[in-house]
Amino acid sequence: MNRLKTTLLLSLLTVLMVLMGSALGGKSGMITAFVIALGMNFFSYWFSDKIVLKMYGAREVDEHDHPQFYGMVRRLALQAGLPMPKVYIIPSDSPNAFATGRNPQHAAVAATEGILRILSPDELEGVMAHELAHVQNRDILVGTIAATFAGAISMIGNMLQWGAMLGVGRNDDEEGGAGGLMGSLVMAIVAPMAAMLIQMAVSRSREYLADETGARICGRPLALANALRKLHVASHSIPMQEARPASAHMFIVNPLTGGSLLSLFSTHPPMEERIARLEAMSRTSR
Repeated sequence: MNRLKTTLLLSLLTVLMVLMGSALGGKSGMITAFVIALGMNFFSYWFSDKIVLKMYGAREVDEHDHPQFYGMVRRLALQAGLPMPKVYIIPSDSPNAFATGRNPQHAAVAATEGILRILSPDELEGVMAHELAHVQNRDILVGTIAATFAGAISMIGNMLQWGAMLGVGRNDDEEGGAGGLMGSLVMAIVAPMAAMLIQMAVSRSREYLADETGARICGRPLALANALRKLHVASHSIPMQEARPASAHMFIVNPLTGGSLLSLFSTHPPMEERIARLEAMSRTSR
């Protein structure tokens, strides 16, 4: 269901972009915006591992540095049928973890010092299985595709806004005069917001899928549920000061503490729902 939801959401982004291109009055502007967004996000996709790991000061470790943690990741990667990813430790007391890399052959998983301290071995295994699930499901690629379409729609929206304000675009007969300009202006404002909401929904659907896939990899849904419960509380009491909105979606729990934000604008699903789904999964797997 989560894979189907992602497909439907990406299809909605495609339809929205086509409608925006039609409102712009031609294919050239739409293609230009798409190419620019594609170039920007392709760079992010290709170099995301290096960028985000450096951003958080992550240090690569091997079997000699952290034998238990490294061995756990290696065992889980084997169970998932994945190549061994690079393993990193982030020097932060805030408990969290993420995965990155453009494909399974160039993947990396990272965990903070804080998460290594507060979780039991079973709980930590559930978390790292979740991160490897992101690698297995190619969520960096899916997120990049969603970001490309959302970025292109935002650019087209800016073009439409300037065109409406300057009176540039189709003539009055084609668009119905002032009504056509007003319609373009409304679409220029509403469509980028809709695209952002869809992009956030894609991110939430991939988190649900990573929870489900990770639970199957480690074989203990309740261990991941217990880990999420602990991380939800601890991440609020020990916030990650260096967290950035652009990379918040990568972490297993949202490192940003903006509790007043509407859930529609969150990159992560409600924690209560994630835990409930894992607990239901545990009951059905007995």
